Amino acid sequence: MDFQIGLIIAGLFVGFVVGMTGVGGGSLMTPILLWFGIPPTTAVGTDLLYAAFTKIGGVYVHNKKKNINWTITGWLSLGSVPAALITLWILESIKTDITAMNAIIKYSLGWALLFTSIAVLFKKRIMIFSQKHAGDRFHYESKTQNMLTVAIGVLLGATVTLTSIGAGALGTVTLFFLYPILPTPRLVGTEIAHAVPLTLVAGIGHASMGNLDLALLGQLLLGSLPGIYIGSMLSGKVPDLFLRNAIAVMLFMVGYKLVF
Repeated sequence: MDFQIGLIIAGLFVGFVVGMTGVGGGSLMTPILLWFGIPPTTAVGTDLLYAAFTKIGGVYVHNKKKNINWTITGWLSLGSVPAALITLWILESIKTDITAMNAIIKYSLGWALLFTSIAVLFKKRIMIFSQKHAGDRFHYESKTQNMLTVAIGVLLGATVTLTSIGAGALGTVTLFFLYPILPTPRLVGTEIAHAVPLTLVAGIGHASMGNLDLALLGQLLLGSLPGIYIGSMLSGKVPDLFLRNAIAVMLFMVGYKLVF
């Protein structure tokens, strides 16, 4: 019973943070699931579907607040969904060796957490730098911008499918470089909207390989759905600097432990 309550509370906390800051649910939830003793393959597979269902609530709120640029979401998905399918095909080909698969996922997870922690920690500085150096000419050359957005989608698709991490924190930071004149709430909303089809495809793929625990998924969703709704409503109203820095330090420590 305590274990189940712990998972519901974990879902509530992660959902709230995702809604308020745009920091990816995977970067928080997957390490929490590993801490609870869930195997890496099951943690990633379950977390992907958890993220998909959780972020649908976030999309609803952000869309009502007109915080989603659907064109950018489309270009990102054009790269990320095919990349997710290719990554799933590679994982399928090695799934007979579960030890190797767990090791690959755990190691990739560690590196993804390290990069995510740096992205979260220096997000404000990256935003200021990109806005300062935002050449209007480049940012209105839609063809170049669109191709780079698809390329970011490919990178995110592979990373998210392998580790369940990257859709939020890494996605928003990379988008800052391409769209520095887009307001932060719109970047957060756009990245949450893009994460839904990506995590859904990746999650269903993992489920087909047996990397899914439905009871675990239900407990996480029980906490996260109200969490992301409350967090999305508070997005932009509550200073999140302390929360971001604390999360970044925690992610760095977990990532370092997994890699080294």
